[in-house]
Amino acid sequence: MTVELWLSLGAILVLIVASGLFSGSETALTAASRGRMHQLEQEGNKHARIVNRLRDQKARMIGALLLGNNVVNILASALATNILISMLGDSGVAVATVVMTLLVLIFAEVLPKTYALTYADRSALAVAPVVRWIVVVFGPATAAVEQVVRFVLSRFVGDLHGAGVFSSEDELRGAIELHRGEEETEQENREERAMLRSILDLTTVEVSEIMTHRRNVVMIDGDLPHAEIMDQVLESRYTRMPVWRNEIDNIVGVIHAKAMLREVQVRGGNIDGVDIFQIASKPWFIPDTTTLFDQLQAFRQRREHFALVIDEYGSFMGVVTLEDILEEIVGDIADEHDVAVAGVRPEPGGTFVVDGTVTIRDLNREFEWRLPDEKASTIAGLVLHEARRIPDVGQIFTFYGFRFEILSRQRHQIAQLRVTPPHGDDDGAHTTAVSVSKA
Repeated sequence: MTVELWLSLGAILVLIVASGLFSGSETALTAASRGRMHQLEQEGNKHARIVNRLRDQKARMIGALLLGNNVVNILASALATNILISMLGDSGVAVATVVMTLLVLIFAEVLPKTYALTYADRSALAVAPVVRWIVVVFGPATAAVEQVVRFVLSRFVGDLHGAGVFSSEDELRGAIELHRGEEETEQENREERAMLRSILDLTTVEVSEIMTHRRNVVMIDGDLPHAEIMDQVLESRYTRMPVWRNEIDNIVGVIHAKAMLREVQVRGGNIDGVDIFQIASKPWFIPDTTTLFDQLQAFRQRREHFALVIDEYGSFMGVVTLEDILEEIVGDIADEHDVAVAGVRPEPGGTFVVDGTVTIRDLNREFEWRLPDEKASTIAGLVLHEARRIPDVGQIFTFYGFRFEILSRQRHQIAQLRVTPPHGDDDGAHTTAVSVSKA
């Protein structure tokens, strides 16, 4: 074998290695964890910083790597074809095609990309400095190719700006749903997923969906005798209560149990001298459309924990507290004064007896259901919305793959119902309400 032949074979080997570097680098830099690279950059890792800068110009990076990959592959194939034609004649073209296809496929594509996918972060950090120079060298050619590609695509698919359909939040929600672990830790993983989802929901969920409805709010009639007011404050499990006068919608203040007890102490235990309107704080009214994120920021800025929710007509709807918003993130926070009434009782066979006042968000959080909460905040409200009627006891409704049986009713309100979630292959996409009356 001549020196020229050896040099050609060596060049082919080097070109295949270079092709593998281009292929593996592209895979590693696109598959590396964005969060991990950001964290490493914050810790001062220079290679991670290069990775992040390359990903900021992702189109140019991929264009440069593809350009380099194609150049070395074509050059290697040309050299191999030239060698085999000189050895085998015209049949060398076919042989070169088969041989180079196998070599490029195995050693320049599958092998480096598999390694890069398996060790994405490590590979990205290793190749980042080299790829940075590749992008610089091929930058002008890549920019020209980009312009040609954009021109051609714009003629067929229109404006490319804003073509990305999915936001970073969608990507993050997908990552949360993929957060799974071993079976023994699945309960912990479920709670973590619920917390992470709730944090993302803070900007879309309104206070009207988590507030305590006015019918369940403990309120104080300010015109009652002082002793009776004191008894109501002490018997209540709440520390803050709205105070009304003349009519229940006329809320004039919010009384704090500690403020009342302090006033009684100042007066030497004389209850009759306490003016509840004097010690009550000014009520803070907020619209029912306020998002949880905005309300959380407002609580922090005003250093308050309690707000009164009103609708667009100014009518009192309920109350929302800082604890309500925190519970949306971390789940129920129980203390020694809370009444442990979950409102949900599991039954054999996978069914649940649920109070009508239980919120859809709590059920979705606890059992990872996907019941919609846009049109109603409670499970009873959802049944009423879908049924388009006030149901009788014993009626059964089926929608979203769930089965709802009305167990009891208080006047026009659904008090309790039995919920059967979908099983097996039922994906819950069924949305038509069906009513069946029991005999």
